[in-house]
Amino acid sequence: MARLSLAACAVAFHLCLLVSSSASLRWLSDKPAAVTTAGGVRTRSAYHFQPAKNWQNDPNGPMYHNGVYHLFYQYNPLGATWGTGNLSWGHSVSRDLVNWVTLDTALDPTAPFDSNGCWSGSATILPGGIPALLYTGRIGTGKGMQVQNVAFPKNPADPLLREWVKPAYNPVIPLPADVPGDNFRDPTTAWVGRDGMWRIAVAAKVGGPNGIASTLIYRSKDFRHWKRNTLPLYTSRAAGMVECPDLFPVAEPGVEEGLLGYVSGTVSGTVRHVLKLSVMNTTQDYYMVGRYDDAADTFVPELDNERILDDFRTWRRFDYGHVYASKSFFDMRKNRRVLWAWASESDNMDDDIAKGWSGVQTVPRKVWLDGDGKQLRQWPIEEIETLRSKRVVGLLGAQVNAGGVNKIVGVGAQADVEAIFEISSLEEAETFEPNWLLDPQKLCEEKGASVPGGVGPFGLLVMASGDMQEHTAVFFRVFRQNDKYKVLMCTDLSKSSTRDGVYKPPYGAFVDMDIEAHGGIISLRTLVDHSVVESFGGGGRTCITARVYPDHVVNGNSHLYVFNNGTGAVKVSSLDAWEMATATVNVLPDGLIAASSVSRAQAY
Repeated sequence: MARLSLAACAVAFHLCLLVSSSASLRWLSDKPAAVTTAGGVRTRSAYHFQPAKNWQNDPNGPMYHNGVYHLFYQYNPLGATWGTGNLSWGHSVSRDLVNWVTLDTALDPTAPFDSNGCWSGSATILPGGIPALLYTGRIGTGKGMQVQNVAFPKNPADPLLREWVKPAYNPVIPLPADVPGDNFRDPTTAWVGRDGMWRIAVAAKVGGPNGIASTLIYRSKDFRHWKRNTLPLYTSRAAGMVECPDLFPVAEPGVEEGLLGYVSGTVSGTVRHVLKLSVMNTTQDYYMVGRYDDAADTFVPELDNERILDDFRTWRRFDYGHVYASKSFFDMRKNRRVLWAWASESDNMDDDIAKGWSGVQTVPRKVWLDGDGKQLRQWPIEEIETLRSKRVVGLLGAQVNAGGVNKIVGVGAQADVEAIFEISSLEEAETFEPNWLLDPQKLCEEKGASVPGGVGPFGLLVMASGDMQEHTAVFFRVFRQNDKYKVLMCTDLSKSSTRDGVYKPPYGAFVDMDIEAHGGIISLRTLVDHSVVESFGGGGRTCITARVYPDHVVNGNSHLYVFNNGTGAVKVSSLDAWEMATATVNVLPDGLIAASSVSRAQAY
């Protein structure tokens, strides 16, 4: 057991809490084992959040409160598989969103109103600074019944908020008569309208098993008694069941600073909002920018010609890869909107059981409205850069010729790579077929990294073995559409692993930017973390997260390359790559106690 002084705690873990001078910290899993081997493959992440063991999925109730970041998440304390009746709320705290102390579960299925699982929900800071957790309780057997509950901290003065109380008056929102029992869940963070009343949104399928996917609005004066609004916030007949709704305001186009969560009064009708919904039948997250009216409590998307109002599947996505059930919160400390999302495993359940864990969270992302007013942009929070260690500068100003593959020496399976590519001529761009708009993922499959093109494919080969038998390609391809150009971004997993039983789909989307107006320049940032490849194209306009499981990583011998399989040369205007340190995650707060006699100024 490692024992550290308070000063050492602050330095080593960047987590300065109200503690006694004799406080100690203990690893739940030893730091050298933070990257473990299971099934012969080293897959455990080094700086993406995941518990030390067992199953995790949806991020729940992230918040910044009294100087501490809290992350709650769906967690099965009994094993590495889902386990419907066992789902609890895991709980970890941090000072920087990178390094985490793990706490006991915040919510467990112990009451009649959540006896078969504490499912997803949100956190809201009430007047007086008291946080409240709204969550879905699952009761009964079989498919069961879903209701909405509330919980409060047992000791609001505890800076870690370690214990939570579920009032006996739960559920605060029972199952509506027109909603099937297992289709009513995931309450949002609450906000206050111009009438002074609280509001939350809850996902539901209204009208029976074949009903309408709806996001219902409930209002309350006291956060205990809730009444359903006549109109839903939004509906879709094309989507099936939707989950995990999120509604939040965004600043004016191009302004990266956020707005204070849900601002009452002045924002309605005058400030753009984003509605995000997770669609079960595609297991993807979709969003639209629009206008929220807090008098009617309805959301109206601002559509462009490529979007269909009623079909969420035509909306934009936060991530075009392997993520789901995203959740955002407003970070008052840095005046920004921060997004979390769950990236499940893509090998198989036997591998999960052998490893003893399943699921990671993407790195926290800063989210803001692009200058075009139509799309969001995302970028890893700046704190991630504190993990950068050895820096490698490669190919500065170099030309990567047709068929070229250039190795970047010094980084491998735990890296942060930023590259800027410059296309000298767009004349060789292939002609774009209009039907390709319907399925960019299929287009990425047909025109993968190994298929020569005109302008591209060019980009990065990450998690590559020495013989190149295993590699993951993240790349761009440019097409000509009349007198304009379309930029396709892909993550090609076809060669990512030689293992059997690994899901290796193509991922792809178009980057909504005018490549010609940008002088033929496009950027790519890729975070590599053993089994996670998280990429941001065009300054964060398009994001793709993939899970990869190459055999060669067990030997710690992974490589990075720049490649170009197009007709013309591509210039690498700049390329910076860093080895990434391992974050301190899953530290136990042994002996941490609230010290009311120690001022926050002293402790921080």
